[in-house]
Amino acid sequence: MSAATFGFATSLAGTAAARGRFANQSLETATPGQLLVKLYERLQLDIARAEAEQRAGRYVAASEQLVHAQAIVTALMGNLDVDAWSGAPQLFSIYTFLFSELVSANLEQDPGRTASCGRIVEPLADAWRQAAAGGTTPVTATRTTGGSDDVPALRTSFVG
Repeated sequence: MSAATFGFATSLAGTAAARGRFANQSLETATPGQLLVKLYERLQLDIARAEAEQRAGRYVAASEQLVHAQAIVTALMGNLDVDAWSGAPQLFSIYTFLFSELVSANLEQDPGRTASCGRIVEPLADAWRQAAAGGTTPVTATRTTGGSDDVPALRTSFVG
């Protein structure tokens, strides 16, 4: 007998569809700060996955993760208004360096370099988590969708 006979295939497909609907709904109802945190969390996940794949010698899978991480960094760079506050040019420099390191880690298939990218992202992600939870937010460093209290509007296609 097949799994479909017992309804497993349908159940699994339904579960995946429900998970997708939940993820989309959570993105639609998230605040801009929460979206930024999700973006950083996905960046961290991509880097961790890439490092694990590199260490296992699965360089194609690692490359896919690193290319996705590069796309996230590109989105972060594209949404940063370097004229909005004095620290913005330094943040842009960090993004530029991180992007370069992600490309090099991919080309050189270097898990150590990939891990160092994770160490760069960690304090940035922590800062945005704290900001989204009600701490001081350097939101003026980014392009906004409205008033000066808004966190950047980012494309959420990189989160998921």
